[in-house]
Amino acid sequence: MGLHIHDIHHAFGPKQVLRGVSLEVAPGEILCLLGPSGDGKTTLLRLVAGLEPVQQGRITLDGTTLAAPGRELPPEARHVGFVFQDYALFPHLNVAENVGFGLSRLPKAERATRIAEALARVRLEDRGGAWPHQLSGGMQQRVALARALAPRPAALLLDEAFASLDARLREQVRDDTLHVLQEAGIPALIVTHDAEEAMFMADRIALMRAGRVEQLGSPEELYLRPQTPFAARFLGEVNDIPAIVTAGMAATPLGMLAADMPDGPAQLLLRPEGVRVLPPGHPGAAPAEVEACRLLGPTTMAHMALPDGQGGILHIHARLPPGVALRRGEAVSLQADPQRAFVFPLGLPDGCVVARG
Repeated sequence: MGLHIHDIHHAFGPKQVLRGVSLEVAPGEILCLLGPSGDGKTTLLRLVAGLEPVQQGRITLDGTTLAAPGRELPPEARHVGFVFQDYALFPHLNVAENVGFGLSRLPKAERATRIAEALARVRLEDRGGAWPHQLSGGMQQRVALARALAPRPAALLLDEAFASLDARLREQVRDDTLHVLQEAGIPALIVTHDAEEAMFMADRIALMRAGRVEQLGSPEELYLRPQTPFAARFLGEVNDIPAIVTAGMAATPLGMLAADMPDGPAQLLLRPEGVRVLPPGHPGAAPAEVEACRLLGPTTMAHMALPDGQGGILHIHARLPPGVALRRGEAVSLQADPQRAFVFPLGLPDGCVVARG
């Protein structure tokens, strides 16, 4: 049961946009497709929805084949809801009419019940008579979600559904949407290029790159155990620090770290929250100097200058608890938290996977 995507390949002319994508989304699971723009995420949604024909591979939902080469169910027969990036509300219809747009075949009484149920689910039961232009961006997004849920779909697709909202409103609408999706209990496939949004919304994340799944797993797995440098960088900020691996240990300007990889030049990718800032002269720590320190609300960001051991300077970012006060020019010592430190061979080819350091 659930949504199954089997070995999907897709091209637009000579450009290959999907290269063997296979994914499963269980009932009640939220899977986020995360990655840069142009890497095939929206194309995959459109294939599931029936807005593009499948060229190679197969898509099934609850055991029913939705699409395969030469065999396509029409979009209206797929029982798949779709929330578009621009919401696609009809300006000449009020909120209730927009929500009921896909329910025209139902008896009038049942149609009214479904509309009321969908609006209540997104907490807009008192706005059924309003027009789209009278609503805030967040309300419009919730109307689009209600419209997608009103037909009681077997799966739901959302394409960059929060991208047009300002930062503060986006947090609230994401939170509301998460609760709605969890209550719906159907497979949900969400496209985003925002790593924080994916980590907040998803049970699992499929990190896309060049039409392939670079890494698939829980938000914790991708953030704390990235399999490639691309995954480490895309899921959050990192400090890029040179290293040399010998006999399973990486020598870095921040000290020695375990590294299960062949000997040779390497790169240490270190999360800012993995930089331990200690008093000057701390045993086993590297001397550094504070360049700047700024309170960013829930955290403090400190910029440090660290000698690279070869006559140069590395500029290191450390994310610290709020209230930590460091003065410019202050001497400190730095260590790396091994749980936030990832060592990869230098110049690792695209798509290669190595064990985490």
